[in-house]
Amino acid sequence: MKEEDIRRVVEQVLAEAGSQPGPLLVVLHGVQAACGYIPHAAVQMVADGLNLSRAEVHGVISFYHYFRQEPPGRHMIRVCRAEACQSMQGRALEAHASATLGIAFTETTPDGRFSLEPVYCLGNCALSPCVMIDTDVYGRVTPERFDRLTRERGAQ
Repeated sequence: MKEEDIRRVVEQVLAEAGSQPGPLLVVLHGVQAACGYIPHAAVQMVADGLNLSRAEVHGVISFYHYFRQEPPGRHMIRVCRAEACQSMQGRALEAHASATLGIAFTETTPDGRFSLEPVYCLGNCALSPCVMIDTDVYGRVTPERFDRLTRERGAQ
């Protein structure tokens, strides 16, 4: 994103949420929702807009795994790591997803197609293990089904 576009986004989010008590998290969520991630240039802009230090803003971004500082892949894959999924071979599915995509959690494939994220419950416990690809939740995901789902999304 261009710096002027980032500035416009930050200014709009600050105008909407900056007057709330303790607005930093709300502002960061707004920037990420608009940009898909929190660009490095936005950190100082947010800090200035909220009268915080750059270190304070960066500290919050780096503490919460939800926030991204790099653009995500075209398709976001979230693998559930909650207890129900873990009890139904979830760890094996995590390992398979990582090996198949060639990335670890919080990374994006070099071609920019997929980002892999951990999530701690998709609310689909009866159908464990579960993954969410973009906005679609899938239950009873085996390594073979994972491969099929990613092949389908990768062709898009």
